[in-house]
Amino acid sequence: MSTTTPMSRPKLRAEKPSTPTPERLQEAKAERKMRRQHLRGRLDFKYSPYLYISPFFILFALVGLFPLIYTFVVSINDWDLLGGAGDWVGLKNYQAELASPLFWNSLFNTFSIFLLSAIPQLVVATFIAAMLDQNIRAKTFWRMSVLVPYVVTPVAVTLIFSTAFDEKYGLINNLLGALNLDTIAWKTDVFPSHMAIATMVNWRWTGYNALILLAAMQAVPRELHESAAIDGAGMIRRFFSITLPSIRPTMIFVIITATIGGLQIFTEPKLFNPSSSVPGGPDRQYQTTVLYLWDLAFNRGDFGRASAVAWMLFLIIIVIGVINFLISGTIASSSDKRKPRRIPGRKAKRVKAHPSGSLRESANDE
Repeated sequence: MSTTTPMSRPKLRAEKPSTPTPERLQEAKAERKMRRQHLRGRLDFKYSPYLYISPFFILFALVGLFPLIYTFVVSINDWDLLGGAGDWVGLKNYQAELASPLFWNSLFNTFSIFLLSAIPQLVVATFIAAMLDQNIRAKTFWRMSVLVPYVVTPVAVTLIFSTAFDEKYGLINNLLGALNLDTIAWKTDVFPSHMAIATMVNWRWTGYNALILLAAMQAVPRELHESAAIDGAGMIRRFFSITLPSIRPTMIFVIITATIGGLQIFTEPKLFNPSSSVPGGPDRQYQTTVLYLWDLAFNRGDFGRASAVAWMLFLIIIVIGVINFLISGTIASSSDKRKPRRIPGRKAKRVKAHPSGSLRESANDE
């Protein structure tokens, strides 16, 4: 006979959870799906922009940033073309180049050719863009024609102009001789050689810059020109007062790109005189900085000093770019200050309808 104490209680069975209905299962499934879609949407909104722009930065890191850093590593070592890496020399390669007259000669030639090419190039490109912006016949034909020199390869352009500027049998000197004028030593004297190379650069890049400026000019609202024409402003006045201020950002972009390209000029001086044993002329009279570092690297086999010259040229381009940026920022801020502002408290005219059907102007304080 079993006895039970008063404190003992019968054990209760655990209640089984109720079986979910199909409607509840469908609602839970839809809720999980909405949560996943919401999470994907948040991740897409947050990280997809980085994913879209990552190919450019990955490619830039491989072909731009890594060679730049590696060049700096080479520049602080005694690096030979055939022997490879040598002893660590620190900044001695930079000191040697800063004390070398050949480096300063190449820098002078680079800036001389750059100034002789960039300034006329931008002036002529702006003039051509202004002419193409007018209502002329066969506009598409003329716009495509100015781009033809850019399509031609630089090697072909250089060989053609090198033949034309030949000192004995060149076309230019033959024309000067036919006019009973003295011939010019295009490949011997400093200034004529710079002029000849600048002519090649201008012929190839003027049309390209003209099309960029033309695209900016066509974005200027025509209402501004029409209003100025009604007020009596002529074509020249409209160009300097409306067109040029409106295309200022594009003009700054063209100036910066022309500066970078002009300071890195290599093909034109390299092929200007193929018969010369010294790159850049017999007396290095048109040897640019890039041509000089190429001579250091592949003719003399001194990769360390050539890399030092490359880094110094890189720093010079950065400094000029920063100067252009500061000038552009100053111009932009000064143009914003010149914008007219509304005077507080000035009465503005508001047109109201009169009960008789006519319009009446009423003045209300702002």
